Amino acid sequence: MERFLWYPLEDLPFIVIVLVLAFTVHEFAHAYSAYKFGDHTAYNAGRVTLDPRVHLDVLGTILILIAGFGWAKPVPVNPNRFKRPRLMGVIVSAVGPLSNLALAVLGIFAVYVLNETALLDAGSIGVRKALVHFFYYLISMNLLLFIFNLIPLPPLDGYRIIQDLVPLHVRYKMDQNVQWGIFVFLLIVFIPPLRAVTLEPLFGYSSNLLWFFQSLFERVFSPMDWFRFGMDFAS
Repeated sequence: MERFLWYPLEDLPFIVIVLVLAFTVHEFAHAYSAYKFGDHTAYNAGRVTLDPRVHLDVLGTILILIAGFGWAKPVPVNPNRFKRPRLMGVIVSAVGPLSNLALAVLGIFAVYVLNETALLDAGSIGVRKALVHFFYYLISMNLLLFIFNLIPLPPLDGYRIIQDLVPLHVRYKMDQNVQWGIFVFLLIVFIPPLRAVTLEPLFGYSSNLLWFFQSLFERVFSPMDWFRFGMDFAS
């Protein structure tokens, strides 16, 4: 069965928990910010909640476990209801990826506290390994989601941010060609040779980008010996 999964089978419980948390917080951030800016579309659809059942897409969740790529249900937003549609549109789009970055930072802080207070010393080896796996995936997956969602291709948040930043005549051209952007995105994601030379070098779990962030955090929060062990153990 493991050969049909993108991730190690023994790590599946940790990955499912992290994905549910990451997707839920990401979509809630979009919905809540839009609601606070005056658009009640997501609120009326019941999306201003941390209940994962209203945010998760079954097919998107299954695909991320099998293919390493998936999605949650997109939050409906009507920027015409914002007082400043373009500025607030940028913020609403950006808070999703930023929420994933915040989860990663919170995970790093939790690791630092556990390390400095030696709370793990009282736990068993099994508890230690479970926490290592959980925090490894919590930090690394949320970092990848943060960076991935900023790619300026539809339907990602990075594309929406660019739409609201560029002049209107450029936005009109982008709207006219959005279907080609989605087509290119799907080709990159689902055709292995294209994916191998585009997404995986940047966003794979052996990517230099992810290891750069991990090395940076090690320097900031050093010593983090048990988390370094966790990265080796989980990779």
